[in-house]
Amino acid sequence: MLTMNEAVVDAAPESGAPCAADASVPAVKQVGALGLAVGAIGVVFGDIGTSPLYALRDTFAGHHPLPLDRLHIFGIVSLMFWSMMLIVTLKYVTVIMRADNKGSGGSLALLALINQQGTGRRWGKGVVLLGVLATALFYSDSMLTPAVSIMSAVEGISVYNGSLHGVVVPLVVAIVIALFVIKSQHTGSRINWASRWAGPFMLLYFATISLLGLRSIAQDPGVIFALSPQWALAMFMADPWHGFIAMGTAVLAVTGAEALYADMGQFGRAPIRVSWLVFVLPSLVFNYLGQAALLLRDPSAIHSPFYLLAPPGFEWPLLLIATTAAVIAAKAVISGAFLVTQQAIQLGFIPRMTIRHTSASAGQIYIPTINWVLMIAVIVLVLVFERSRNLTAAYGIAVTGAMLIDNILLAVVLFKLWRWKPVFAVPLLGLFFVIDATYLGANLAKIPDGGWVPLLMGTAIFTLLTTWSRGRTLMRQHMAEGALPLEVFTRSAHTSAARVPGTAVFMASAAAGVPSALLHNIKHNKVLHERVVVLTVQIADVPMVEASDRAQVKDFGQGFYRLILRFGFMEETDVPAALGSVSVCGEPFDMMRTSFFLSRQTLIPADVPGMALWREMLFAWMLRNAADAMGFFRLPTNRVVELGSQLKI
Repeated sequence: MLTMNEAVVDAAPESGAPCAADASVPAVKQVGALGLAVGAIGVVFGDIGTSPLYALRDTFAGHHPLPLDRLHIFGIVSLMFWSMMLIVTLKYVTVIMRADNKGSGGSLALLALINQQGTGRRWGKGVVLLGVLATALFYSDSMLTPAVSIMSAVEGISVYNGSLHGVVVPLVVAIVIALFVIKSQHTGSRINWASRWAGPFMLLYFATISLLGLRSIAQDPGVIFALSPQWALAMFMADPWHGFIAMGTAVLAVTGAEALYADMGQFGRAPIRVSWLVFVLPSLVFNYLGQAALLLRDPSAIHSPFYLLAPPGFEWPLLLIATTAAVIAAKAVISGAFLVTQQAIQLGFIPRMTIRHTSASAGQIYIPTINWVLMIAVIVLVLVFERSRNLTAAYGIAVTGAMLIDNILLAVVLFKLWRWKPVFAVPLLGLFFVIDATYLGANLAKIPDGGWVPLLMGTAIFTLLTTWSRGRTLMRQHMAEGALPLEVFTRSAHTSAARVPGTAVFMASAAAGVPSALLHNIKHNKVLHERVVVLTVQIADVPMVEASDRAQVKDFGQGFYRLILRFGFMEETDVPAALGSVSVCGEPFDMMRTSFFLSRQTLIPADVPGMALWREMLFAWMLRNAADAMGFFRLPTNRVVELGSQLKI
């Protein structure tokens, strides 16, 4: 069974627990609430903020176009507005953001919170798999968002000059390559970058689209009545089928809603709420109303109602502003992928990867593997689909699927953690389930037009995540079979082996038994150091672990100790730094007199119960390509000894 408990224990294999960088440092630095709110605009709202580029356009000119009349224009604008109010404002900003794991948000943080406070028991396989599925869908979204946003923005070139249509795709590819290359060389903290540059620029972007929308509304003030829910209801009553299908595209207006929750650990709940309610939501509403007014006046503007809002002389400045905003949105999504990967590594769902620190002050990270994989995926999507209209057909399934999963996790939180009464919880959950299930159902109609892409990517990523977690669990169980208790080992080992000066630290995945590296060392070398420390790294269900709870030590006498170091899933697993604060294992640790022993397992796939042979082969490939444990643990390379072993699962 795949449980969070197994995943957390599995996060510390004998060859070294997956270490993640401290990608989330609480953003409540001394920059002030307004500064954090502006910073949040630059990081959190890029995805949903650039949706006016394509959302309304593709509802009427996409693969399932609607009649371009007042009923449908008002109906779609009403649907988009109330979707933003119910999904973003009520569901995420008001309710789900209250379910923070000591300040951190996101599906994995929510899953860890459920696991941590699960009324005395660990939650079963189903809930864990839902969290893993949400993570897989997030990665699909991380590939689609940069492609959709940047291409939609750059296509403004062909709107203003049709002869330049041929340069759109090459230019988008060039921007994508530049974006990921720059990301690989990024050295500033994400929060400082957002507040100093991206935040103010996105503030300019939202101000711009607000003014453009208000200018168009002024020419047709009656369009404001489209905000009434009666127009959405009237559209569905008059044309139920087209109204239902239109929901598959109208949901593009709320893509990125999960970012509010996932980035909560970076900026805090209050700044994100202020940014949404004061800056972002009004700007989006004004712009959508302005586009609707334009379409009522000139239905031919449907090929790009966003760009055709620009007054004479402002076309190219708007193109520059929108493209820069799309690049900022894409960059924020990439950073979010790094953060989710860091959490998944620590919780045992992804193999160890090389993680680089990009800021000593804010603990930001860069993961080369994720960066280049995302770059290749985005370029392939751009080259295959060629137009943003084709890409948006693939967009939405991953988003609505993740939102539906969040509802299930939220239900567990409401009933089991917050103890809400059913009279309050059931109507609220019922509303959320109906909305998200309907949106997901509408998006399933887009599968032949490209919706198969996120489903294929999500399935592949889900298979990788679950294969890794299940394989690590089987490895742990195999290594635990017949394990010799450390108490028994210490009574005989200290008399049967020569003792040499110094300290030996043996990494162990389990907090019981003798690690194979220690057994192999005494078998082949027949020596023991004066001080032998069996060290287990455990990843807790909280983002950060208090310093007082970091170390747990048991003294077995004769110089043998069992040490457990606990880290949060958002912390850097720096073993030497943690050992420097441990003073209950005899004398303080001196790295120049300490040797670290790691066990490297070589997996031999075998047709035995546990996993299908093809999954064993996949797991063996992932194990071979996992990053070196020394870098994750920050171990001094000249003080590490690796001992190999083979096993079957």
